[in-house]
Amino acid sequence: MNRISARLGAIAPSATLAVDSKAKAMQAEGLNVIGFGAGEPDFPTPAHIVEAAVAACQDPKNHRYTPAGGLPELKSAIAAKTLRDSGYAVAANQVLVTNGGKHAVYTAFAVLCDPGDEVICPAPYWTTYPEAVVLAGGVPVVVDTSDETGFKVTVDQLEAAYTPRTKVLLFVSPDNPSGAVYSPDEIRAIGQWALARGVWVITDEIYEHLTYGSHEFASMPTLVPDLAEQCIVINGVAKTYAMTGWRVGWMISPADVTAAATNFQSHATSNVANVSQRAALAAVSGPLDDVVMMRTAFERRGTLMHQMLSAMPGVTCLEPEGAFYCFPNVTGLLGRPIAGKVAHTTLELADLVLSEAKVAFVPGEAFGSPGYARFSFALGDDDLVEGISRFAALVAE
Repeated sequence: MNRISARLGAIAPSATLAVDSKAKAMQAEGLNVIGFGAGEPDFPTPAHIVEAAVAACQDPKNHRYTPAGGLPELKSAIAAKTLRDSGYAVAANQVLVTNGGKHAVYTAFAVLCDPGDEVICPAPYWTTYPEAVVLAGGVPVVVDTSDETGFKVTVDQLEAAYTPRTKVLLFVSPDNPSGAVYSPDEIRAIGQWALARGVWVITDEIYEHLTYGSHEFASMPTLVPDLAEQCIVINGVAKTYAMTGWRVGWMISPADVTAAATNFQSHATSNVANVSQRAALAAVSGPLDDVVMMRTAFERRGTLMHQMLSAMPGVTCLEPEGAFYCFPNVTGLLGRPIAGKVAHTTLELADLVLSEAKVAFVPGEAFGSPGYARFSFALGDDDLVEGISRFAALVAE
């Protein structure tokens, strides 16, 4: 008899967290490692949010259990924030507050998928999505995109991937890892396809406030209102408000789906930590001044990183449209000597660059797209320049 269940034993480790952990372990040894792996803002959580958390710690009512689905006032504030930012009108009873965005992703697949249900996952995809699908009993159906198509899936591709077992389409814009942002027309067309096919859409909107240039966020159920009855929206405070460590996310869905998901959460985790919920309440109901400041910094860094990567022989890179990642094509660096060694895959390239240049990035294999690499520009300007310069110098040798 196996000590570990086959279900959990089959889970692949999070490649993004693995790269970040290895880089931090090398830093702990005294090595000057620059990490482009972790997808978290380098800014502190805004002061008014921290102050709300401090006050919450001192209030005894936050020392006790609260409703499993979230503080009522936070759920109402999330509904109001969703209307403000997305134009999507929802009620508080459609909101489930979760332990971070990852928890919302897993819960969304768990509440929709029966064994054998197929979930269309455009690639590149965030490394956690397929694992959450499989854990929920679903079957990921990967649809490849590339830099030639702007990393965007088309309705024709979705139609080709559709089978009678198709239950869910995963949709992400702005996208992690590619930085792609779909236009309103593209989103509307995909939403209308899903509506016509009776396919649920799980749309992850965690990067909604991080778009650059002329690119703008648009929410699918706002553009295709009739889709609301077969749509789950995933979001959270992590990226927008620099609150990755606070662990507050949410899912918005039809009331019956939210009720089932809340029942599930009541047995799995109960309520999210009350202090974090109070901090999230201050975030979603407060001003967006700090968000604008961070977005401006990210846009500047993204432009700089794009320019530096694009100047490297053997590397091509689309300019990021949203999120805080560049996702360059590095196939031109494979199969040739670098520092006396040869990398044949981006997995091998990432290990080589970390060992030789002390620069950490996540290889494209982690996102279902070999030949690419994800570089986060959510780090300080000096480290960004130093890290990409080291990478460029190494591969130019």
